[in-house]
Amino acid sequence: MAEAVYILGTLVTLSCAVLLLRGYARVRLRLLLWSGLCFVGLTVANFLVFLDFVVVQNVSLHLARLFSASVAMALLLYGLIWEGE
Repeated sequence: MAEAVYILGTLVTLSCAVLLLRGYARVRLRLLLWSGLCFVGLTVANFLVFLDFVVVQNVSLHLARLFSASVAMALLLYGLIWEGE
């Protein structure tokens, strides 16, 4: 059951990333770009959760998950601060 939740979380963040980046391609609002890139990073983090807990159980991917989520949040923070002006 947990595997399905990990996969669904990855698919939801991937669909959000696709929708945000498609919106950016249509409207060219830069905040959509930064939000889309953030969700790409969150998709990677969620996929790493699936890999960590389901596929590769003997190797810890904790630092890689934290790093990808941190980069994703930093992209969104940059977009909110610098593009909000």
